[in-house]
Parts: sequence; structure tokens; C-alpha cells
Amino acid sequence: MDTSGPILQVALDFANLSQALRLAEEAAAGGAQWLEAGTPLIKSEGLQAVRELKRRFPEHAIVADMKTMDAGRAEVEMAAQAGASVVAVLGAASDATIAECVEAGQRYDARIMIDLAEVADPVARARRAQELGAAIIGVHLPIDVQMRGETNLDTLQAVAEAVQIPVAAAGGLNSETAPQAVAAGAAIIIVGGALTKAPDAKAATETILRAMQTGEAVATEAFKRGGPEQIREMLEKCEAAQVTDALHRGGWVEGIRPLFPGAHCIGPALTVWTYPGDWAKPVEAIDQAAPGTVLFVDVRGEGPAVWGEEATKSCLSRGLAGIVIHGALRDSRAITELGFPAFCAKVAPAAGDPKGMGMIGVPLKIAGVAIRTGDWVIADDDGVVVIPQERAVEIANRACAVVERESREKAEIDAGSTLAKVVELERWEQVGGGGKEQSPHDG
Repeated sequence: MDTSGPILQVALDFANLSQALRLAEEAAAGGAQWLEAGTPLIKSEGLQAVRELKRRFPEHAIVADMKTMDAGRAEVEMAAQAGASVVAVLGAASDATIAECVEAGQRYDARIMIDLAEVADPVARARRAQELGAAIIGVHLPIDVQMRGETNLDTLQAVAEAVQIPVAAAGGLNSETAPQAVAAGAAIIIVGGALTKAPDAKAATETILRAMQTGEAVATEAFKRGGPEQIREMLEKCEAAQVTDALHRGGWVEGIRPLFPGAHCIGPALTVWTYPGDWAKPVEAIDQAAPGTVLFVDVRGEGPAVWGEEATKSCLSRGLAGIVIHGALRDSRAITELGFPAFCAKVAPAAGDPKGMGMIGVPLKIAGVAIRTGDWVIADDDGVVVIPQERAVEIANRACAVVERESREKAEIDAGSTLAKVVELERWEQVGGGGKEQSPHDG
């Protein structure tokens, strides 16, 4: 089993073996050398996933990502007997467990990869794992950490410099970042989403391999994660529906609809609370809002109107992103012609008077959803969704991951399948509960 590198390992992190095998066929055709039965796949399908991968791809190294923490000998033996030539063990496991894994691997000619995910001192643990006989060190940025915009190239380089055995890099790698990981010392590049969610995994595999081998990054718009500065850019790739998926079906403000088809806005909220018909504070808020802001006005869902054409023109001159009103607006034709994204609960011809009895920047709660100044808003034809500001980076990244997953599923449907067949929906129906639990593909 060659580890001279750079080796491309495909992490088949599916819940269904059928999906994993379809992807593996494409990735193998594109030149991927190692195929990994990911932890979700093993938990869902058992070691039969490893057996089937070995049967279908006898010339490929099969990796079993067991994430072993205890009972090392038993788990390594089972994985190796099923056909794994590499077994992944957690670096957080005890020295005793790692030693047992190494001994079992030697007996069955399986190499032990130590996964350093979330260990306190990756360099020290890598050195100790090498002393215990590990064959590969895996520097792994877990997916839940990736979603917060973190990276680990510095850790990768430090670990690669500290050990003499091959180092594998995992965690959100793509055609732009894989060459960086190779330059930092990785001999094995583990790629998940950038391949498993690609509409054409064969082409994506070829692209990543070329980037690894030449050291030249290949620009990509997908499979990238960002930080606070990229929130708007990431959300612009998404729709409100995909953001609610990322929020576990939450964040939807019920009862507010777009004024016209195609209305779409994204931005941090400036909140306004006012009485029905009192349009003073909503209009005053325009002058307090920074460009790119979405005004979010609560009028208890009632009329008369607190918004109209002149307020809309003021927003356009100030560069605001949109207006959301839990209440009424008027001048609907003029606002539609101006093309300013407006969302409301009602349209009414009558306006009230500017008495100035409301407040700006106060917390709101509408239809059970909390909205605060600084929370992010995405609104489109499906409605309005609010993202808590503390989770904005994470949810924007997770929503992009939903977009990517759907692109792969749509490609399979376009090729003649159906959604139920692609995700094997029937097998994920809740057992004995009278309802249906969330399918794991929606996570």
C-alpha cells in the first residue's frame, strides 16, 4: 500500500451504502486511490460497508473510519477481517487502546491511523502515537468546527514536522486548499464534501488530484467555508429554505410574505417596534441603519400601513437591503416597480399618523421567533428566516453545505432517479412512532 503521496482518500460519509457506492464508482474512475467507509456509513450500515467496498474495489486501499475509543483490538480485528487496510482510531483514546490497535493491526496487516480531532496537544499526541507504533497521523478538523469558520493548516504543519510517519489532512478540503495541505506536509489528503456532494464526482476528483500533484490551486465557488467577513457572501448562495434546514427547520417567521415575486434580501437586522399606523419610528430607523441593513418592523401584524413609497425611496438612497414588516404597508405597486425587497403581513391603503410612540433597536418576538438588532435576515419568495447573530457564521456555512448536498441529489434525479430512491426514504421512516423522523441526509 503506497503512502509516498500525495494520496487522495475519499471520505464516504453517507448514511446509505447505495449512495456511497455510486459516489465511490465516480471517484475511483477519477483516480482516487483510497476509499474510506466513513463513520456515519459504518454506524448506519455496519462493517458490511467495508466488505462491499473491498469487493467492488479490490485494488484500492479501504479505510475504516472506526473512530475507536475503547476495545481497540476487537474493533481493529473486525474492520481488518472485513477488508480494511487502514483503520482510524481516535487520538483521544488511551495509550493502552492505541497499543492494542497497533498489535491487532500488525496481526491482520492493517495500518492504524490516529485521528487527532480535538486533542488538547496535537503535536505531543502525534509523537506519542508514533512511539506506540501508529502508521499514519490524521490531522482532522471536525465538521462542526469547520462550520464555525476555523482552519487548521498551522496544526497540520506542526504535526508533519514533529513525526516521521505519513500525515493525513482532513476537514473541508477542496481544490483550492488541498495543495496548501500538501505544502504543509500532508502525504494523504482526505476529501469529503467537495467530492461526495459534487454533481460530477469523477470530474471533481480529477480536478483535486491535479491540484495536489501540481501544487496549483484550482478556484472553486463551492465546498468553501467562511468566517464573519463572508456571511453575506455565503448566504447569497442560499435560499431561505436551505437556511431553515441548517437551523433544523427553525428561524421561519410565519405570516410574513414577499410583496412581489422575486423579492430577495439578506442582511443584519435593525429592529423597530411601533403601534399600528404609527410610522414615525420605522421612517426614523432608515437614517440610523447602515447600508446593507434589513429593517425589521413589528406592528403586531395589524394595519393601518406604516410604510410606503417615500420611505422605500429613502431606503434606496441609503443603500438598505430590504424591509420586513409584521404589519401593513401601502403603495404596493410603486414599491414593486422600484424593485425594493419588501415583505409584510398585510397590504392596506390607509396609513396612520407619525406619533413617535415606538422604539428602535429593541428585541422583538414574532410567531415564536426572537429577532434582535444584529441578527441576520434572509427573505425570499418562500418567506422570512432569522439567524441568531451568535450563530451566523455556523449557519451560513451549514446552509451552503445544504446547497451542495442538494446539488448532488438533483444531479441524480436529473439522471432518472427520484428523491425517495436517492435517499432511501422508506428505510428512515420512524419505527413504531406513527410519524417520520428527520432523514440523516438532512443533517
